[in-house]
Amino acid sequence: MPRTFDVPDFFRSPIISLIKHARRIQDPRKRDLSPSILNFGPVDFKIARHFGFCFGVENAIEIAYQALDDNPDKRVFLLSEMIHNPHVNNDLKERGIKFISKTSGEQLIPFEELHTDDVVIVPAFGTTIEIENELSERNISLHKYDTTCPFVEKVWTKSQEIGQQQYTVIIHGKRDHEETRATFSHANAKAHVVVILDIDEAKDLARMIRGEMPEDLFYERFKNCYSDGFNPKLHLSRIGVVNQTTMLANETEAIANLLHQAIISRYGEKNSRNHFIDTKDTLCYATKENQDATLALIEDGADFAIIVGGYNSSNTSHLVELCEAHMPTYFIRDVNELISPKQIRHLDIHTKKLMDTINWLPEKEEGKAIKIILTAGASCPDVLLDEVIRKIISWFPDSISINQAISSYKDTY
Repeated sequence: MPRTFDVPDFFRSPIISLIKHARRIQDPRKRDLSPSILNFGPVDFKIARHFGFCFGVENAIEIAYQALDDNPDKRVFLLSEMIHNPHVNNDLKERGIKFISKTSGEQLIPFEELHTDDVVIVPAFGTTIEIENELSERNISLHKYDTTCPFVEKVWTKSQEIGQQQYTVIIHGKRDHEETRATFSHANAKAHVVVILDIDEAKDLARMIRGEMPEDLFYERFKNCYSDGFNPKLHLSRIGVVNQTTMLANETEAIANLLHQAIISRYGEKNSRNHFIDTKDTLCYATKENQDATLALIEDGADFAIIVGGYNSSNTSHLVELCEAHMPTYFIRDVNELISPKQIRHLDIHTKKLMDTINWLPEKEEGKAIKIILTAGASCPDVLLDEVIRKIISWFPDSISINQAISSYKDTY
């Protein structure tokens, strides 16, 4: 389908786009994870090698705007948020798209109110088989404007493949996340399924596999996280691990290794091949690239980190998690959270509440630049980082101009 729509202004990024372009030319194979450094004199921004819109998000946005251009006289709906970024979602709403459900799954518009000639867009997270079937029964097609990320679909395909081989699917994800709900539904069409959130839940599942956990305790521990008719003694004897693509890739790998060891402990290493199937090929390359680039930022060091993205973005929260273990880290939605050089408003990913930090920007020491890590989640438009850079350097009158900084940066590459 040809793309003919005009790109909204908020996607245009004079600063970040030039940096990304320079890095693509310098390192087309993406092997160099060192940060890009934009020097303004009193402030250095250390910008991640990989961040922002991934292929799946770009594709979803293109399809959504194309749907609007293709259907000027029809009602256009989204099953839920297109991606986890309020700027993109609000722009789509302003252009007339209506959202059928909240990200939690709570229905805003009953399916009964939809007409056969309405356009319904599937978000990047995908949707459940149950919703697909219900809309199909109402003669509403979801195929023309299905923006489901190809890497999410890859997880679905793998889940169904191993399910047909009588393996239970263990999903590493957040049970109420749209993507996990969709993956659960597609996996459950061919397999029994359990969702686990983190390594602690994986340890409990390993105890069940080894026969160290009473069956009733399993049902209590994993309430609402397993498929109907699940029998842990039977259905945990053959397993494979897939993930919600926005989770920490190294945590998914650690969970798979932990459960594999539990299988070996129970059935012996020689027999483990019949009880555990390798599913590493379901990890999303873009999520891993962003996380690896963030680890490289951390290793390079800085005074603090600013992570930009939607507050309900899972992949962004994991970048915050990585950084805050090493330095002061501020998760902001956009430039409006930078109240002043003395005050910043940001999300605490543990309490899920906004908080204000005073004296967040350190005093500049003579002869030393303040070093700031800057990166963003996969659903964040690059221009939002431009705005953060412009706002912070405006607080330093002795900064060089943006054009000078970019020119100097381009000379480096």
